[in-house]
Amino acid sequence: MIHIIDKLLEAENQTLLQSMFADRKRLFVDLFGWDVPVVDGRYEIDQFDGPGTVYVIAADAEGQHEASMRLLPSTGPHVLGTLFPHLCPFGVPVGETTWESTRLCLPQRHGAGRRRELRNALICAMVDIALERGIERYTGVIPDAFRKDVLAMGWQAEPLGPVVRIKGGLIGAFLVHVHSDTPARLRWTGVYPADPTEVPA
Repeated sequence: MIHIIDKLLEAENQTLLQSMFADRKRLFVDLFGWDVPVVDGRYEIDQFDGPGTVYVIAADAEGQHEASMRLLPSTGPHVLGTLFPHLCPFGVPVGETTWESTRLCLPQRHGAGRRRELRNALICAMVDIALERGIERYTGVIPDAFRKDVLAMGWQAEPLGPVVRIKGGLIGAFLVHVHSDTPARLRWTGVYPADPTEVPA
């Protein structure tokens, strides 16, 4: 089940959010070796996790985190604009209708096929949120291999600059446009389900 959480501090969201932050720590810190803040030795929570953040979370039947991503308004502090503006030679796209997609967390305990299902479900939810809330563009910073996948998914997408090598590999920034026909375009490549109500169990 997909949960959209935009009230970080509400008590009813804490169990699922803590499960997500713990999985983020296991993936990004323990496995990938990222130098990012860790709270209480268990949770990966950084300066961008705040009241204005929207979380898209896939949860299992017990209400535990399976996969997630984080959405940030570009008009406030966000990863691309704050930490990686050099990835955009022509400037970081910002505006009321431009948001950033970040912290895509697909835990390694899932097999490759399941991770792909969860990734697609999160992307579909991200598109649905955009259409519901008037978001027209998403930006992001991701490893180059995944950026190539994102650019080839069928939606209107473009690189924002060349890839840059950092500790851990090559990364690059991207921009995707969301229009009313985006679900259909993603459906052509198998990202968006044929039945809009279908969410992988």
